[in-house]
Amino acid sequence: MEQLRNSKGKQILLYGTLTILALYFLFQGLADASGFLIPLTTAVILSLLMIPLCRKMEKSFLNRMSSSLVSTFIIFLASVGFFAIISMQVKTVVDDWPKIKETMAPKIEQVKAFLLEHTPLEQQDIESSEKGSPVPYMSETSNAGKKAASFLNNTISFFGDYLITFIYIFFLLNYRHRFKRFLLLLFPDSRRHEVKDIIENSAKVTRKYLVGKLILIGFLAVLYAVGLGISGVNNFILISILAAVLSLLPYIGNIVGFGLALIFGYLVSGETGVLIGIMITFAVAQFVESYILEPYVVGDQVDLHPFFVILAVIIGSMVWGIPGMVLSIPILAIINVVFSSISPLKPFGFLLSKDDDKD
Repeated sequence: MEQLRNSKGKQILLYGTLTILALYFLFQGLADASGFLIPLTTAVILSLLMIPLCRKMEKSFLNRMSSSLVSTFIIFLASVGFFAIISMQVKTVVDDWPKIKETMAPKIEQVKAFLLEHTPLEQQDIESSEKGSPVPYMSETSNAGKKAASFLNNTISFFGDYLITFIYIFFLLNYRHRFKRFLLLLFPDSRRHEVKDIIENSAKVTRKYLVGKLILIGFLAVLYAVGLGISGVNNFILISILAAVLSLLPYIGNIVGFGLALIFGYLVSGETGVLIGIMITFAVAQFVESYILEPYVVGDQVDLHPFFVILAVIIGSMVWGIPGMVLSIPILAIINVVFSSISPLKPFGFLLSKDDDKD
């Protein structure tokens, strides 16, 4: 009996160790292949969003290739418009930066004084954090070239990934039936109907989630813009768009958006009325988002437990950075659909899903 117990303990330890190693190499591989996987995953999710429009165009006046091209071009125009608005607002911030820096200086000094008075920090700690480690002038000038080269390399890489994403979208839309047929052929005839349902449910969940989130972002952007504009926040359009887009990141995005509003609103102006306006705007927006927009616009299409949503966002940020944070929820929703549709994996689907029943 004791030997049997020891044998089971060794098996549990072995399987646990192998699982941890497998997860480590899986996430390490995903991180190493991020340059390939991020554009492809983004393209897959956006393709699922555009499939209904493609079907409508194919039923009316266009063939599949033309409808795929038009759908890809629509996404491209939307992304270009978004970047154009952000670029114009960022240019305004850059132009006004000397004035913003001058206005913020007294507030920064007040923060320093508060830290010195109420925390164990000393003046030399703050000064050392501001200056950083002393670097010789020649070293700074030599690093300038490296930074410029790194920036150029990152810019080229970004635009390369940006453009290849639309090529992926076109081919995924144009050959979507071929890819679907390939997935069905991987399974025996007796299971193909079940696999077909899983594919369609995954696409439906992802599509409804994305459409709901886009509508929610639009509502929030208008709501933030009105509230922050009335409050007298400078560059309120940029802050409103960023805060609305950051709502894609549950819980984290709202905090970051509020922080941006405080920095460019209250710290710049220093007026108490602006601070009150920002707090009221975000309080109203969060109430509208949580109790009106989220339940009735987005709905419960992504039936995921909040704990695993946060966990997925954190893991996504560790593996793929900001794109991973945005893509993590649709990916987790698809995984949940797969788990909930396969009998041996249903316990995992139950674990990931919300459950209103009491324990």
